[in-house]
Amino acid sequence: MTGSTRKSPGEEQRKEKTEMRVNRIAIVTATALLGILGAVILCAQDQDKEKYSLISPDGVAFSDFKGYEDWSVVSSAHQEEVLKVIVANPEMIKAFKSGSPGSGHFFPEGSKIVKLQWKPKKSTEAPFAVDVPDVFKQAFVMEKDSKRFPKTGGWGYAVFNYDAASGKFTPDPTAHADCGNTCHVAVKAKDYIFHPYQIR
Repeated sequence: MTGSTRKSPGEEQRKEKTEMRVNRIAIVTATALLGILGAVILCAQDQDKEKYSLISPDGVAFSDFKGYEDWSVVSSAHQEEVLKVIVANPEMIKAFKSGSPGSGHFFPEGSKIVKLQWKPKKSTEAPFAVDVPDVFKQAFVMEKDSKRFPKTGGWGYAVFNYDAASGKFTPDPTAHADCGNTCHVAVKAKDYIFHPYQIR
C-alpha cells in the first residue's frame, strides 16, 4: 500500500495564495529598489550637470575636465594643512611617459592636469601614525590651450572650491590672483608643471 502525496484542493489554494503573495512582495521590493537607484542616479547626474556648468572668472570651464575623477595619478604632495593628489588626462600622461617635460619636449595642446586637495586627519584605524584625507576642499585645474591663454605660457588656471555641507562646487573668485601662473612661472623650463610623473 502506498501513501498518498496528493494535496487537498484547500491546500493547493493556500499554496497558490502564498506564492502569489511572495511574488507580489518581490515585485514591490524590486520596484522600490529600482526607484531608489533611479533617484540616486538622477541626483548624481544633476550634481554633475551643475558642477560641469561652472566657469572660472578667467573663462576656464569645469566641463573641460569632465571625467577627471578617473584620470591616472601623476604624483602626490603634502603640506601641513593639505593632502594633494595630482591627476592628468590620458594625453598628458602619454606625454609624461614619453619624456615630457625635458630635452625640448613640452606637453601637447589639450593637456589637462588637476590637483585634488583634502584637509588631512590622523587615521584612527592604522596601527601607526599616518595622515589620511578628511574633507575634500578643492580642485585646482590647468589646461594647455596656447590660443586661449597666450599670456600665461599657454596654460589656463582655475580653482573650484568644494563645500562639503552642501555637496557643491563653486569657482573661486580670487583664482586669477591665486598661485596659478604667478607660482608656476618658477618652473617655466618644465612647461610650468611642478610635479614629475612618479615611478610606480
